[in-house]
Amino acid sequence: MRFLLDSCSASRTLQKALIDLGHDVLSARDGYSSATDEELLTLAYKENRVLITADKDFGELVFLHRRPHPCIVRLVELRVTEEVDAMQDLIERHDDAMCNGAIIVVTKKQVRIRPAGSGRRSGD
Repeated sequence: MRFLLDSCSASRTLQKALIDLGHDVLSARDGYSSATDEELLTLAYKENRVLITADKDFGELVFLHRRPHPCIVRLVELRVTEEVDAMQDLIERHDDAMCNGAIIVVTKKQVRIRPAGSGRRSGD
């Protein structure tokens, strides 16, 4: 799988964990630190990368401005080790949703998945 880490979620620990799992990982800190959210969303979409962020502004771009998007994973108030665990779990259990442009929000207590093109939400 291909990932783009937004600058707010671009810890070296998460990046290394995803790479160690065999994934292609691009970090906003590696040459895209001045990119806007819209530019990062466009890059992720064009390169078919799952966008990992803590920023809810991407939801505004997708839902209000109807920007085309890849899967977006929003990690909410998680420590770095929890982010790593959450991403490993998502890859193992929800790779189909991640490959199909879902919007996924992960908190300490739940995972909410909004399938691409759907107004519905599903969760664990």
